[in-house]
Amino acid sequence: MRVFIDCEFNSYKGQLISMALVAEDGREMYCQLPIDSAAVHPWVAENVMPVIGNAKMVADTELPFEIEAFLSAYETVTLVADWPDDARFFCEYLIIGPGVRVDTPPLTIEIIRDDAESAVPHNALHDARGIRDMVCGKGA
Repeated sequence: MRVFIDCEFNSYKGQLISMALVAEDGREMYCQLPIDSAAVHPWVAENVMPVIGNAKMVADTELPFEIEAFLSAYETVTLVADWPDDARFFCEYLIIGPGVRVDTPPLTIEIIRDDAESAVPHNALHDARGIRDMVCGKGA
């Protein structure tokens, strides 16, 4: 199963704010992590925070288990990202302790360059849907 990912984060190399996974079969996961509003980069405050929408608020320690539960529906997964940091955040959140990770089906990662359209730019869920629609040939 191809699963498309998009993340929003607090500027270059900044803290993860939200992660969305959108599967080719239509299933979706959309989570937001708590962030100190005083520490939000001005561009992110203006362009990302107002459009987050109805993401499920989860603690940093809960996100790995959200990912695990979402992926457990599939025998194999190809994660498709349009930016390397999205794959990096995904991989970081698979690790829950020294030498310990959440379970996933066999997993490959593909990073593509694209100009996918998004119904709500800088909203991770809409951006992941846009990547899926572009790759799968559906209308945005």
